[in-house]
Amino acid sequence: MEPIIQHQWNISEIEAIHLQQMLAKKVIKEDQFAKINYVAGVDVAYCKHSDNIVAAIVILEADSLQVVESVTVRDTVDFPYVPGLFSFRELPPIIKAFSQLKTPPQLIVCDGQGIAHPRRFGLASHLGVLFDIPTIGCGKTRLVGEFQEPDLKRGSYSLLMDDGEVIGGVLRTQDNIKPIFVSIGHRISLTSACAWILKLSPKFRLPETTRQADQLVNKVLCNK
Repeated sequence: MEPIIQHQWNISEIEAIHLQQMLAKKVIKEDQFAKINYVAGVDVAYCKHSDNIVAAIVILEADSLQVVESVTVRDTVDFPYVPGLFSFRELPPIIKAFSQLKTPPQLIVCDGQGIAHPRRFGLASHLGVLFDIPTIGCGKTRLVGEFQEPDLKRGSYSLLMDDGEVIGGVLRTQDNIKPIFVSIGHRISLTSACAWILKLSPKFRLPETTRQADQLVNKVLCNK
């Protein structure tokens, strides 16, 4: 898999913000996909004592949630640590990992934000627009916005709002556990995004896509 949109990564903070604002206009916030057979989970981890980063992609069969392929890439971080611009640090190794995949997914779940972002263009949206593929942002924590706590039952959710705009859903994936923050990445509606995250989370708080990618990336870090 290769991105259909290319841009420079070695740019300034101001240039990165302008690029986000431009690419955010390309985000599609409604369902534009056919049958989904394979779902990708994407995660990254940073080495504590160096500027190295590890990106992991895990491909799951959509119905069984069985892992059918996984790829890891070790790379060097070039972009500075700037809140709201993490995709410029993390996407270069993720894109390298996607180039090695043999099983192309029809949906990508990112451990991070989609449009639930100050400029409505988090990592999930950035990745989705570059590849023109449906993506979902699934964060453990909130980056921006306000919400009311959803009911304690699995499947309950409330809306994540920012300046009067719906930017995500606060979804309870298991009874009596902390909710997670789901947002549109690209080419999917919020309703479908929440439904998919619930389907991908049959036993645990986090979807299997995120759990499997997180386990893989940390295994690679520990075995460096």
